Amino acid sequence: MRLRALLENDALGLRLLGGDEELDRSVRGVMTTDLRDPSRYLTGGELVLTGLAWRRDAADSEPFVRILSGAGVAGLAAGEAELGDIPDDLVEACRRHRLPLFAVHETVAFATITEYVVRQVSGERAGDLAAVVDRHRRLMTSGPAGGGPEVVLDLLGSDLDLRAWVLSPTGRQIAGAGAPLSAAAGAELAGLHLAAVRSGRRAPHRAALGGTTYSLFPIRNHGRGDAAPASRDVRESVLSDWLLAVEADASDWPAARLDLLQGVTQLIAVERDRRDAARTVRRRLAQEVLELVQAGAAPAEIAARLRVATPVLLPGLGIAPHWQVVVARVEWDQDGAPASGVAGGPVAQALLEEILVDPSVTGPDSADRIAVAHTGDEAIALVPLPAAPARPDGAAADATGSGAEGDAEDDGAALHADALLAAVRAPLSAGLADDGRLTLGVSASVHSAEGLRGALEEARHARRVAAARPGRVCAAGHHELASHVLLLPFVPDDVRRAFTARLLDPLREYDRRHRAELIPTLEAFLDCDGSWTRCAARLHLHVNTLRYRVGRIEQLTGRDLARLEDKLDFFLALRMS
Repeated sequence: MRLRALLENDALGLRLLGGDEELDRSVRGVMTTDLRDPSRYLTGGELVLTGLAWRRDAADSEPFVRILSGAGVAGLAAGEAELGDIPDDLVEACRRHRLPLFAVHETVAFATITEYVVRQVSGERAGDLAAVVDRHRRLMTSGPAGGGPEVVLDLLGSDLDLRAWVLSPTGRQIAGAGAPLSAAAGAELAGLHLAAVRSGRRAPHRAALGGTTYSLFPIRNHGRGDAAPASRDVRESVLSDWLLAVEADASDWPAARLDLLQGVTQLIAVERDRRDAARTVRRRLAQEVLELVQAGAAPAEIAARLRVATPVLLPGLGIAPHWQVVVARVEWDQDGAPASGVAGGPVAQALLEEILVDPSVTGPDSADRIAVAHTGDEAIALVPLPAAPARPDGAAADATGSGAEGDAEDDGAALHADALLAAVRAPLSAGLADDGRLTLGVSASVHSAEGLRGALEEARHARRVAAARPGRVCAAGHHELASHVLLLPFVPDDVRRAFTARLLDPLREYDRRHRAELIPTLEAFLDCDGSWTRCAARLHLHVNTLRYRVGRIEQLTGRDLARLEDKLDFFLALRMS
C-alpha cells in the first residue's frame, strides 16, 4: 500500500505534518516502538508508530529520525496522547530527513492503525505475486546454501519473464540469470545509473542501450557490519552501491510490480552485507600491516604479520608472495574548496576494493586477494602477487620469497596503473560528476617486509604524479617516477641529510628569523596538489598572501613550484627530513 492511503481513511484520524511529496512511498509493514534505537528491528518499508516515550528533550529527535531514515522506513506516526501537540523539533528533524510524519489523535489506538495496515498489505500480496516474493525471501534468508542473488534473478526470469543482472558501480557483473551482459554494456549501464543518481533523479532510472530498454534500481548498502552507514550526502555511497539492471521499461509498471522489484533489491542488499562482513578480516590485516610500516616497525615484526596475511589472502600458497601497494584518494570539491563533511577514505576504500577485482571474474566474493585499509581521505591496498616458483636461470625462489625485486612483475602478474582504470574510467567519471576526483598510484612489486615502506612511499609518490594531471580519474605507476625514487628511505643518511638541507635549510632559517611559516605553507601547498584555492582555505589565508609566501619559497630555494619536478623534490625532502 501507499502512504497516502492512510490519509484517505478518516477512521484512522491521521494528520500529515510534513513529507507530502513522499506520500507515494510503499508501506510493507508496521511496527510500534518507543526505543531510542529500534534499528535492529527494522528491515525497511515500515510505518513506525511511536508514543514518544523515548523523547526526553528536544535533542533526542534528530538521532531518532536519523536512525529511521537510515533504515529506510516509509513514514513515522507519532501519538498525541503523551505530549499533546507533536514537538516542533520532531517535525523539523523529519523535514530535514524527508521522512513523512503523521500525528495520531489521542482517541485513535495504535492497534487500529496496525490492523488496517496489515489488512491492506496482506491483501496486496495475495496470489502469485506474493508467492514469488515469499520464495525470494526464503531463498535469500537461507544463507549461501540457498543460492544467493543468482537464484533470485532466476526466479525473476521464470516467474515474471524478466532478465536481470546485479552490477557493481563500475559495471562488473556480480550476478545474473542467463546470458551475461557484455563488459562494455555493464560499464555503460553503470555510468548511466551513476549520472542519474548524481543528478537527483528518482529511481528506477530508464536507460536505452543498443535498441534495448533497461530499468536501473539502486541496491542500497544497509551500512551494517564493516560498511559505511547510510548517509544523506549521496557522494558517500554513490560509488559503492550495487545496482539491479532489468531488461524492461518500468515506467508503466503497476505499483505492485515496482514494489516487488524494490523488495528484491532489499534482499540482494543482504548479500551485499554478507560480502562486506567477509571483508572485515582482510581489512583488519591491511590496517595492522600499514600501521606497522608507517610506525617504522622492525622488518621482522612486519614479516610476522605478512605470514599471517598470506594464508588468508592466498590460501594454499606454498611460498610467500611478492607484494604491491596501491594508494587511492577520492576528493570532493564545493565551490572550488574541499567539501566539508564528506568522508573520502571509506569511499576510496570501497572503490579500490572494486577496481582491484579481476574484471573477468564474476560473483560477490571475487575479491579474496584484496586487503584495503583507509586512513583519513586515503585508501591503501596490500596486494599479494604469487612469486614465480623458478627464475629463467633455473634458480627457484626460496620459502621467504627472496628472489629479485620485480620477478612477479616480469611474469605478468603485477598490477599496472594504466590497465587498472581502463575499464572503469567512464562509469566512475559519471559518478564523480563535476565535483569529484579519483587519483591512484601503484608501486613496484617487492618481495620482503623491508621493501614495504619504500613501496608505500612509491605508491603515494605516484598518486601525486597522477594528481598533477587533468581529468576526473587518473593513475600513475612506479615506471613514471624518475630519479626521485632513489631518494626514498633506502638511501644513506648522509645523502638524505645533504638533499633535505639543500632544499629546506633556507626556509627553516627564514622561518626562524621572521616567523613566516614557510615550511608549513609548503607542506599544505603540496598536500593540496598545488591548488591555490584549497591551500588558502586550509591555511585560512587570502590567496594573495599564499602567493606571496610561495614566491618567497621559490626565491629562497631557486625552485619553481609550478614545475612537477620541483614539487616532487620538495615533497621528498619534507618526507625525509
